[in-house]
Amino acid sequence: MATRIRVDKKLFSKERKAKKGGRPPAADALKLRDTILRVATELFLEQGYGATSIESVAARAGVSKRTFYDRFQDKAGLFAAVVHRIIDHIRPPPGVPLLAGDTLPEILRRLASLILKATLSPQAIALHRLVTGESSRFPELAYAVENSGGQAEAIELIAGLLSRELPKIHLSAQDQAFAARQFIYMVVTIPQRRAIGFGTPMTAGELDEWEGRVVTLFLNGFKSLHQ
Repeated sequence: MATRIRVDKKLFSKERKAKKGGRPPAADALKLRDTILRVATELFLEQGYGATSIESVAARAGVSKRTFYDRFQDKAGLFAAVVHRIIDHIRPPPGVPLLAGDTLPEILRRLASLILKATLSPQAIALHRLVTGESSRFPELAYAVENSGGQAEAIELIAGLLSRELPKIHLSAQDQAFAARQFIYMVVTIPQRRAIGFGTPMTAGELDEWEGRVVTLFLNGFKSLHQ
């Protein structure tokens, strides 16, 4: 007499789906996305935006194009995600206080040091070279950097600091944001230009002196608005 074998249909169904391939667990999906972004970062910074194809990213990451398009709409979307990834990597760790110091000049000088450390990091310099060199052909590069949120966060932080520490200088929120933006430009522009080849890169001593001179000049000009 044949022996009946009781089959758990639900279990069988799950196993069959797993063999055919379903959605990966959340942790695996995040790991796969990070792998694609890591590979894309390497290729964009090594080869440039124009020379990097979705096919080459997928091949190096070891995924299919279908897997790629499940996570990124197109190359422009991928590049925007890469910019966010770079900014996350070069920003100070979560435990590092941004507004530290007993006086406004000390606080601004520390901010200047943090901004320069991020701006002059190898990945930030490589990204700047990439955008500068190819944004005329691919305007989406500049758009991705401008809308990454990194600079906007810094402007908001500095504008709020100026408003709190210099309450007698009654400026509109727009003017405070303008002043904060100018501070960032004053801190970054010359050291960044020298780092990418317009002159010799600044030494640690030169950067330290630069930070102090920028803060003094900026505060003198900012305070003169109240006179």
